[in-house]
Amino acid sequence: MSYKNFPMVPRVIFGRGSFNQLGELLSPNRLNRNAPFIFLVDDVFKTEIDVTSRIPISYEDKVVYVSTEEEPKTSQVDELVENIILTSKERPSGIIGIGGGSMLDLAKAVAIMLTNEGSAEDYQGWDLVKNKALYHVGIPTISGTGAEVSRTTVLTGSTKKLGINSDYTPFDQVVLDPELTNGVPKDQWFYTGMDCFIHSVESLNGTYLNAFSKTYGDMAYSICKEIYLDGKLSKKDAQDKLMMASWHGGMSIAYSQVGVAHAMSYGLSYLLGTKHGIGNCIVFNHLEEFYPKDVKLFKDMIAKHKITLPTNVCSDLSEKDLDTMISIALSLEPLWENAIGKNWKKRITPKKLKELYLKM
Repeated sequence: MSYKNFPMVPRVIFGRGSFNQLGELLSPNRLNRNAPFIFLVDDVFKTEIDVTSRIPISYEDKVVYVSTEEEPKTSQVDELVENIILTSKERPSGIIGIGGGSMLDLAKAVAIMLTNEGSAEDYQGWDLVKNKALYHVGIPTISGTGAEVSRTTVLTGSTKKLGINSDYTPFDQVVLDPELTNGVPKDQWFYTGMDCFIHSVESLNGTYLNAFSKTYGDMAYSICKEIYLDGKLSKKDAQDKLMMASWHGGMSIAYSQVGVAHAMSYGLSYLLGTKHGIGNCIVFNHLEEFYPKDVKLFKDMIAKHKITLPTNVCSDLSEKDLDTMISIALSLEPLWENAIGKNWKKRITPKKLKELYLKM
């Protein structure tokens, strides 16, 4: 039997104010004065002086503000890569992503595409990347996605939504500074935290479960319950712990896989542009058949935090649109095999998925 030999983030710094050490973390990795560090920053921070003034720029370094209004696209990655090549004197020293899951995924993808030929779309799938990515650093400003630790970068292409899953995808360095999550709006804090909760649920209930993923999944699951149900933590402690839950949730699926909610939310995201966190919540709300105990907990959390989920998001879709979503969901075979088992196709049919989508 052969086991997965998967890569982990080799260097991580955790702590309030650790963002201030970014300059000293980067400097040993600068190739020369003409090889810039490119900072890809979520454009919500354009006016946040507290963040932007602390980005350690020198020599030819550039800050590129990127909109994350929509989920990351392969075309967006290709444009960023082309722009970096055209405006840099030499190949960059590294890519630094500062933002939420979308921003971190873009940074990972850009780092890969600066050393691999073709379009990002060519690498959507498992283990298609041939060359080591450029040095890349992830700095999450919201907690829950697990993008800071995962070996995938989820992108929407012209025909599918699928990650670049490879050993070269994980960051070389991650900076976990809970202070950076101060400005997160309540709804977003909830949806992204639930992404973490759903990671742990799908890992812990999957057929791929093993002691490695269970240890991390148990930790993420219990922290999410403590934050979103018990509600006894101070804001500071909750921020610190959610950042750790995100890390553990991402690690849990690194050695197993996600399940039904992620498979179906990919379809929503591809067709309707639904953001990943809220998409998972819309789907998970209707998955009592698969995760009865955890969907009940999820509904308790929704009630406690007075969150109103969008409804009827699929009610006006044409048959063609529904078929598109269904085919995208069904194409994610490892997710279904983890969720249901090797004979998943007997239970998960286009008719079954259509019934579920129409409930949403």
